[in-house]
Amino acid sequence: MLPGIPPQRKVYDRRMEKALAPDVTIWILAGGKSTRMGREKAFVEFEGRTLLARSLDLAHSVAAEACIVGSSQKFARFGSVVEDQFRDCGPLGGIHSALRQSRTELNLMLAVDMPFVSRALLEYLVEQARGAPEAAVVIPRCEGGWQPLCAVYRREFAIAAENALRAGRNRIDLLFGATPVRVIEKDELERAGIPCDAFLNMNTPEELQPQKGSH
Repeated sequence: MLPGIPPQRKVYDRRMEKALAPDVTIWILAGGKSTRMGREKAFVEFEGRTLLARSLDLAHSVAAEACIVGSSQKFARFGSVVEDQFRDCGPLGGIHSALRQSRTELNLMLAVDMPFVSRALLEYLVEQARGAPEAAVVIPRCEGGWQPLCAVYRREFAIAAENALRAGRNRIDLLFGATPVRVIEKDELERAGIPCDAFLNMNTPEELQPQKGSH
């Protein structure tokens, strides 16, 4: 149990627990400004648990190593933290810093505000990344939209990211055209039992209200 996080319901069943992936680091991207939410998004509660607690618990159920990308002052008491080298550059800055600090070839980036992501989804992404060693990025795409904040990056992507950041180009999707990418389309996700609404994120207080149905 991480210090400062009270005991809460786990997002996975320990009776079904598999061996943790030793070749993957999961990075919780928690450095956003949370402007629309109006408060620190990582500490917002959703269905009785903070978004950060949910994300960390999920990450630790899949990989042997999980870290937070964000402010050390805010997050150091919850686990290992890496801060952005390129400040105020959005998610690409966080991904770059994570890859520069990583000790593993495979790195799964997960936005802290995506509470419907499942263990099955993360394991599927890792499996696909292992099977596509030529791909610098393994990324889902649903309804034509990239999901770069729930994707697997190899460390080599840090080079393209740094070149873009130094040139003032902060949009992640602009890099995919010049980078070897393994795209997981909607139909493939559905065959794996993963719905597109798994990628829904929480941006406003209204979205935190109890959801109809189950995810």
